[in-house]
This record gives sequence, structure tokens and C-alpha cells, in this order.
Amino acid sequence: MDNLTFRYSALLVEGLQITHQSSQLTFIFLLIAYVFTMVSNIGILIQISAEKSLHQPMHILFCHLPVSDVIGATVLIPRLLKDLLTDPSERYITYVECVFQAFFVHLYGTTSHTILMIMAFDRYVAICNPLRYPTIMTNKMMVKLSTGAWAAAILPVGILIGLSVRLSHCRSIIPNHFCDNASLFKLSCENTVINNVYGLTFTVVLLASSLGWVLMTYLRIAMVCLKSKNNATNSKAIKTCSTHLTVYVILLISGFVPIFLHRFSEYAENRKFGSVMFHVIPPGLNPIIYGLQAKEIRQRMLKLCRNKVNSS
Repeated sequence: MDNLTFRYSALLVEGLQITHQSSQLTFIFLLIAYVFTMVSNIGILIQISAEKSLHQPMHILFCHLPVSDVIGATVLIPRLLKDLLTDPSERYITYVECVFQAFFVHLYGTTSHTILMIMAFDRYVAICNPLRYPTIMTNKMMVKLSTGAWAAAILPVGILIGLSVRLSHCRSIIPNHFCDNASLFKLSCENTVINNVYGLTFTVVLLASSLGWVLMTYLRIAMVCLKSKNNATNSKAIKTCSTHLTVYVILLISGFVPIFLHRFSEYAENRKFGSVMFHVIPPGLNPIIYGLQAKEIRQRMLKLCRNKVNSS
């Protein structure tokens, strides 16, 4: 079949293999989760943008995380909701839509790490070099960190998807509940060694860089806290870092569960649900964790609530 023609034909998405009753419960859960994710993340973005007292490096860098979370939730959940209401034999997606979904699925997974890496750097400077913090974390530095976090995700992910798009295709079924890079190159009957090698290398480099960087920054922060005799400073540092570390651990667990289950064919459906949770749990919990732990954001939220109560 001609490659160009095939790209614009419909692909059949396997979807979640669940009963009708379970699909209804899953639909309700995902809908509530998606609405909450969108409202909470966009709400925090608006709050930080509108409140001048929140225009600090820590909060400005944090703004990238809600953007990434909105992308992660939107690229998967609406399509999955539609498929849950559609007969399994009619869950079609065009090749172009599949490519876009695959790109943003991997972009979300990558930016989740790169953004937390630049946030770890901010915490490291604030705790280990507090006197130099204003001169290091300038507007220029924040632009560099922000650009670097997104560029370090967009470029390698673009190459990853590009390597799959170049292949000719001989299949029309996506053996998954959404499109990702593996779904794309599995449509081909050509040799996909390059795709597998690049994909594995990209994943290893990303996880090694992320874990290595976060581990290094926290070890240095821990050393500074152990040497310091200021209990108030140490308490503030632990509180700030615990928030970031909690978000990071949730990301790692949510990401490793589907990877681990992928090795066991009998848990294929569990793996699918695990990969869905990667787009549900971090985007849903991140605004709660940061919103409640960040004193400035928490106070702003309480102030808004009091104003609404008084006005009513």
C-alpha cells in the first residue's frame, strides 16, 4: 500500500478491553479527574500570573509544570473518553492525529522530568547559595532554564517521532489504547532497529540525567542542612524540598509501573490502566501538593475563598 495514502487513512485503536459497566465507571472517573486537573492547574497559572507577590523565580519556574500537566491530560483523556463511548470496532483515528498524539504524549513525559530538574536547581541555589540567589536567578537565567527545559524535550522527542514517521506502513491497527512512538513504528514491516536503539538510548539518558541531577542537588542540600545550626532555615528547606521530592517520587512511580508491567503479558490490561494513571495522577496531584505547601499560593487561595464567602 502506498505510504502517503496510508497516512491519511483510518487506524483502528484497540482501546481498553473492559466491560460495558466498567467503561461507564471509568468514563465518570476520568471525566471528573480531567475537569479537576484542568481547573486546578489553570487556576494556579492564573493566580500566579495575576498576583505580583507570586512573581518569584520559584513560582515562575513552577508555572511550567501546570502547562506540562495540562498537555499530558489533554492529549490522552478526551480521546479516551470518546473511545469509551464508541463501539470497539469503530475506534478509528487518522494517521496524522496519531502522530500528533504520540508527539505530545512523549513531550509530556519528557518535560515532566526536565521541568522538575530546573526546579531542583532553583531550590539548590536558594538553600546552598542564599546570598547569591538574587544575582544567579535573574530574569535572564529563568529564560535560559525555561527554554532549556522545553528544548531538551521538544528536540529529542521530535527526532523520536520523526524516525517513526519516515517508515512505510503495512498495518492499520494500534494495539494500544492511545498512540505513542512504539505504536507508530509497529505499523511498519521495515527494520526498526534504529527506532528501538534511539528510543532506548533517549529513555536511559533522560532517566539517568533526571535521577542523577535530582540526587546530586538533594545530597548537596542535605550536606548544607547538616552543617547549618539554624533550625528555622533547615525547617524551611526541608518543607520546600519535601514538596518537590514528593512530586518527583509520584512521577517516577507513575512512570515505572506501566514499564514494569510491560514485561508481563498476562498484565497487559493492567499496564494500560497504569499508563492512563501516568496522565491522571501527577497532573491531578501536583497542583494540590504545590498549592497547599507553597505558603504564598495557599494564603492567596484562602483569601479568595474568604472574599467569595463574604460577598455571598
